[in-house]
Amino acid sequence: MTDGQDVPSGRVVYLNGDWVPERDAAVSIFDSSLIWGDALFETTRTFQHEPYRLDAHLARLEASLAGAGVDAGCSMNELGALTRELIERNQDLYEPDVDFLIVHQVSSGTFGRYRDAGIRQGPTIVIYGYPLVGMLGDAAAWFDDGLHAVVPRQRAIPSRLLDPKLKSRSRLHYQVANHEVASYGPDAWAVLQGEDGFLTEGTGSNFFVVQEREVLTAPGHGVLRGVTRDSVLELAGELGLTVRESNLEPYDVRTADEAFFTSTPYCLIPATRFNGSSIGDGSVGPVYRRLADAF
Repeated sequence: MTDGQDVPSGRVVYLNGDWVPERDAAVSIFDSSLIWGDALFETTRTFQHEPYRLDAHLARLEASLAGAGVDAGCSMNELGALTRELIERNQDLYEPDVDFLIVHQVSSGTFGRYRDAGIRQGPTIVIYGYPLVGMLGDAAAWFDDGLHAVVPRQRAIPSRLLDPKLKSRSRLHYQVANHEVASYGPDAWAVLQGEDGFLTEGTGSNFFVVQEREVLTAPGHGVLRGVTRDSVLELAGELGLTVRESNLEPYDVRTADEAFFTSTPYCLIPATRFNGSSIGDGSVGPVYRRLADAF
């Protein structure tokens, strides 16, 4: 057994009906995911090798597929069973305390004009796992010191043009924002503004602020409604905290007591700076700690 980081030839992935070694898994250059970027996906994480809210992730994948007009050719129950098999097939490669991401990705398959290329037809379905050791290790200091939330020039795509709840690999605007924000340092995460100037979400995360012990986040119509985001909204209510969706301006972050991100790999992660200035007193706040401990 290993920590999962040094066994690329040992892990297997599900690819179009077969279990193949991770290093041999390949998608055709003619796949629509490469040509149109129409791959819909979900990322789930495990706790003690058990996937967290897998049903919620698969339900969101099903909604994304329906919204994008992509037919997976199988049910979410079948994908759930394959996920369990993926874990079982790779279980012995991880120590019990090493958790991992599980990625489900579905595209339309071979793009029509290449259907005579002699490759399989039908949707392309990939399910794979990847250990969280390196990712969480790199982030360890952020949980104590907090992230630097930065608003880049790149704006979010308006929901009137593309529904942000369709979780796809077409994320060039995310990467444009990430490249800009990277100049602020390794602890900088982007928070995108919409065309109206209100803050929406991060590039793979949701964003919250705390004002006078009230927990606020952007309205669900303009963001990808993260599974962890939904968990935190539920948890805040259970803890007796006031929580609501609200249009947030940069001013609201500058005057907030606390802020934090939610994201599947990291769960909750604090932000203590915003556009170069401290949020609140610049330290990780008590409401965040209470939510993180309860989570």
